[in-house]
Amino acid sequence: MGVAGASPGRGAAGPTMDRDEADRALARLGAEHEAIETSLLALQDHAGRRLLEGAELTGVTKERWSGAEASISRLWEYFDAYSDALDGIRELRARRRWPGREDLVELTERLRGRSVVVAMPLGHVALSVDGPARLTEEFALEELVGRMNELYASSLDVVVTADAVWSALPARIDLLSAELQRTRSLAHSVGVRPGEHPSGDELEEITHELSALRAQVISDPLAFWRPSPGSSAPGGGRPDTDRYDRAARALEDIRREIEAVLGVRQDSEERLIRLRDVLSRADRTLAEARTARGEVLAKIAASEVPAVSGPPIALQERLSLAAEHRRHSRWHRLSPLLEALEREAEDELLRARESLTAVTAPLAVRAELRGRLDAYRAKMARHGFAEDPLLIERYDLARRTLWSAPCDLRVAEQAVLRYQQAAAEAVAMAQQPPGRPGPEDRRGDA
Repeated sequence: MGVAGASPGRGAAGPTMDRDEADRALARLGAEHEAIETSLLALQDHAGRRLLEGAELTGVTKERWSGAEASISRLWEYFDAYSDALDGIRELRARRRWPGREDLVELTERLRGRSVVVAMPLGHVALSVDGPARLTEEFALEELVGRMNELYASSLDVVVTADAVWSALPARIDLLSAELQRTRSLAHSVGVRPGEHPSGDELEEITHELSALRAQVISDPLAFWRPSPGSSAPGGGRPDTDRYDRAARALEDIRREIEAVLGVRQDSEERLIRLRDVLSRADRTLAEARTARGEVLAKIAASEVPAVSGPPIALQERLSLAAEHRRHSRWHRLSPLLEALEREAEDELLRARESLTAVTAPLAVRAELRGRLDAYRAKMARHGFAEDPLLIERYDLARRTLWSAPCDLRVAEQAVLRYQQAAAEAVAMAQQPPGRPGPEDRRGDA
């Protein structure tokens, strides 16, 4: 690596600069030199770079860091060449307060021409088909600044990206692993173990996944980086947390299930008592329906009376199994069984009530007809028709039909309707003014 002085063969420098132009260019390059030095020192001290240097890398991170390391080394070589060139220009400018023509020509050549010569790194000698191999690179100072900016941006991107992933994911994985251990302890206490319960197997899978994920994040952080579309700034993007998020969701689902099992352990006795009560009510309701069915068959004729099923023996057996699970602390098996039994017991009680309603429906119809008949008789008494022979005759017929056993509901309903019709006609005739024809009198038609 070296820096050449003024040389007319190093590239066109353009029109000769005057003193003020040279001083301004030199000041600008000095400011750029300070900015580049500050950036390089910051990169040298960056925590991400130190971690990359000490890590056992794999995959895409190993490949990219190898290139970044070479770029950083080359950056320092370029910076040293830039510094030497800048020192030489400052020394040249300091010779005279008022530089002559030859000095300005040389200043122009050094400031604008390709006056910086840097040796090619070992292993990167460029071969040429029409001449000797290139052993050096030549730059104008502005070109060299641009080249350093490119190498700096690409190297910083690797360092910042790796540091962002290492700052985000391992700590989150460790927190999730700690939560996983607490959940495993709870699961073990309620019998949720690998090979005995699906959630126990899932906890083992999550454990292996987090262990593998952490190892991969540590060795290959750049594989877990998602660049922002269209962003060219170093470190533009975010860590890829998809695998972590899936593991976290799976653990949360299991944790809720374990909490449900713990809840079962705390209130299982109360829930078993409620279940026994619901099934007992269902059994009593079915017994009542069977008794009512016998009564209906004895009292109601020509009626379809549905059969009544027996007691819920299968549910009673499963209830006994639930009690067995509780005695032996098999909470992970008790939890889903109780949930299913609670639903089915309520369904059984509803079915028993519907069966009782269906069986007693004929008795309800008879009661409704009796009530309707007595209501119309009271109405006729208020209108002064209590002694009407036709109404008495039709009332007695309907009453005998409704109070006989077995009662034919179809015949009874017709008898009540005939009484209602006769009552309506009697009231209508009584309300007609004298001399006006009323409805056709069919009261003699018994």
